[in-house]
Amino acid sequence: MSEEDIRTHLCRLGLTGMQADIYVTLLGTGPCTTAGLAANIRRHGRGAGNGTSFTEHTLDRQLAHLRKLGLLTLSGSGPDAGEHVPVEPSIALESMAHLRTAEVQRAHLAAQQAYRGYRRSVAPQGMEDLIEVVKGPHVAERIWNFEEAVESEVLRFDTPPYHTHCTANPTEIEKLGSGVQYRVVYSKSAVQNAAYYSVNIQPCIAAGEQARVLPTVPVKLTIYDRRLAIVSMSCVESEVKDYLLMVHPSSLLSALAGLFETSWRTALPMHLNDHVPCGLQPVHRRILELLSTGITDDTIAELLGISRRTLSRHVEAINTRAGSMTRFQMALYAARNGWI
Repeated sequence: MSEEDIRTHLCRLGLTGMQADIYVTLLGTGPCTTAGLAANIRRHGRGAGNGTSFTEHTLDRQLAHLRKLGLLTLSGSGPDAGEHVPVEPSIALESMAHLRTAEVQRAHLAAQQAYRGYRRSVAPQGMEDLIEVVKGPHVAERIWNFEEAVESEVLRFDTPPYHTHCTANPTEIEKLGSGVQYRVVYSKSAVQNAAYYSVNIQPCIAAGEQARVLPTVPVKLTIYDRRLAIVSMSCVESEVKDYLLMVHPSSLLSALAGLFETSWRTALPMHLNDHVPCGLQPVHRRILELLSTGITDDTIAELLGISRRTLSRHVEAINTRAGSMTRFQMALYAARNGWI
């Protein structure tokens, strides 16, 4: 992963552009004084273009904030006293991720409130123009019709149960080939479904789908060209699967699109970049991809069609190549060397 990619991901977690620049610079240079850090940032053309004037006073405030987050510390004594040192980030990043999760929950609440406002402001006789209920055997047919008609973009929260019975999606693959952009946030339960992963998720990602994963998604949702949304009942909400709502252009549709964008910024990518060293075996690439989703080793082994013992041998081989002792160290190595 490039420094620019790391900077982008840190900003997604809540750091400002300057704070991300500081942390990325220290990862590259090692412990550094404030003056030396300022010189390094300027030398690499960082610290500008993020709406903040780059001065040493501003830098001091940003360093104090990073120390408060637990991403940096000051060396304590000796000739190097006063140098800024990057700290192992897992605790700080977990805290920042929780803050982003809280943002998603607030966005979820905002969408619900927008819908309540819509119900209060729209006359009952006009509701059929904005929301349509589709039931029974027509559900799957309507979903395929929407997919066929899409022209530019599909946004989706993907989680069981499925109206299409976990089958392949050749229409999406065809649309991807014609230039339609798909962005999909999968729930962990979707990725853990071995049959669905092999016949639907993996082929779509290979065809160009941009895929990310969250432990859970807030609603079963697909938005087509930002002109139409379909909302399905999840298994938590209802045991009846043949039921969905069609939402036409309205404040509710805008709120659902905003909910998707907030969740997308929080979700973790499910696929690796194109800069993985050629010496990394395809199965090791797949293992790294699946490890990033947070699913269990048992599920990874099932998805790959191998035993737990074989999976352990592959993970050990990746650790050996990375020179790491733990999975966290392996992840850091993979990030710093452009594997993920």
